[in-house]
Amino acid sequence: MPHSGPSDAVEVKKRVLLLKPRGFCAGVVRAIDIVKIALDTFGAPIYVRREIVHNRFVVNELAEKGAIFVHEIEEVPEGQRVIYSAHGVSPAVREASRTRRLKVIDATCPLVTKVHVEAVKFAKQGYSLILIGHRDHDEIEGTLGEAPEATQVVSSAEEVESLVVPDPNRVAYLTQTTLSLDEARDIIHALKVKFPNIAGPHTQDICYATENRQVAVRNVADGADLVLVVGSTNSSNSNRLVEVSNNLGTQAYLIDNSAAIDPKWLEGADTVAVTAGASAPEVLVEDVINYLQRNGYSSVEEVEVMPENVRFGLPPEIVQAIGGAGGGQSVPVRQ
Repeated sequence: MPHSGPSDAVEVKKRVLLLKPRGFCAGVVRAIDIVKIALDTFGAPIYVRREIVHNRFVVNELAEKGAIFVHEIEEVPEGQRVIYSAHGVSPAVREASRTRRLKVIDATCPLVTKVHVEAVKFAKQGYSLILIGHRDHDEIEGTLGEAPEATQVVSSAEEVESLVVPDPNRVAYLTQTTLSLDEARDIIHALKVKFPNIAGPHTQDICYATENRQVAVRNVADGADLVLVVGSTNSSNSNRLVEVSNNLGTQAYLIDNSAAIDPKWLEGADTVAVTAGASAPEVLVEDVINYLQRNGYSSVEEVEVMPENVRFGLPPEIVQAIGGAGGGQSVPVRQ
């Protein structure tokens, strides 16, 4: 038997860790279903204010089916049907819809609606509101609109220092649902130092899906050489997944699909973890997995960190529409 020397080193098996939970959350599934059902029930065109969810692939797919995406309500012809995106809208947008006599279907995620309700409650009770989140995000724009005179937005712990409020003992905070847990924790800590009597939401505003996907990344980052996050650049929760991994010292990249993968990233990366933001469809994850398998990553292991079984009901406008459309019509309620 020939002696094996150093040059005969065993080739390392390249593998993929496919994180679970990943991809669509209940609010995203619901929002996409609402657009599809509206198109099936009422026919095109159906107008949608802003991107229904922050994913270009999903938006393009729905546009091909007859959805017309607009930036503002004023772009919707009077009397037409409009769907609000999963990120929610301000009272001003609702008023603009009434003025234009639009038929509204609200696809706001119930967890975003919870934050809106909290904002109204705190404002009515005379609190100054501190909204933690990213100023340019659709969700923050909608929540801010509930009590604009009483609300200030902060995006970092550093910004807390310059906050000025009428009564430091009547301050409350709320957060965007798609923030990094670490980022939110640091800002909340800074707020509690500055305003020791600050009030907060009854339960945290960061949604279960955002938290679960971050926990999954945190659990495997140490055992991976590279993390690929499938999602669009304007998806807040997808960007946070990249940050979580990078902060733990494992290089991560946000990619729309396999075409965005730079082969250089894979050099020296024997274990690649793959996940997806809450608005990224599974078909794009499969595309990335297929790419990796073609490039030598023969082993794909799904790593489930926790089960996720949340479902949200459809809004009354859609339920009534289905009933009024004859009842016998088969309507797809799942992707």
